[in-house]
Amino acid sequence: MNVINQYFNLLKEVYEYFGFAESYVVCPVEDHRNYYWKVYGDSHVVYAENREDVAEETGNHYEADIYTQRFYDKWIYRGEEFTMIMIDTHTDGNRFFAIYDNTKEIPAEEEN
Repeated sequence: MNVINQYFNLLKEVYEYFGFAESYVVCPVEDHRNYYWKVYGDSHVVYAENREDVAEETGNHYEADIYTQRFYDKWIYRGEEFTMIMIDTHTDGNRFFAIYDNTKEIPAEEEN
């Protein structure tokens, strides 16, 4: 079926963009490009629909641990326009690659 071939070809292109090579564990991909986001160390990412809500003390945001997997050397894959992060929401076993828009990243050194 052509649509299945297209899906796998496009997924391969996405992985190539980020420099990601599949290994033993591969997660589904989620589109988080509409969120403002900030990475805290190597431990977690906070994201929200509004820039001001990314501050951890607001409580009006989402937060997920960065999912570390022994089969990979890194868990954050930065491209020129987008970043893909392996995250674990700790809800119902949800682990996935979240793709964020780099123009909406709040630098780690910037305090809200």
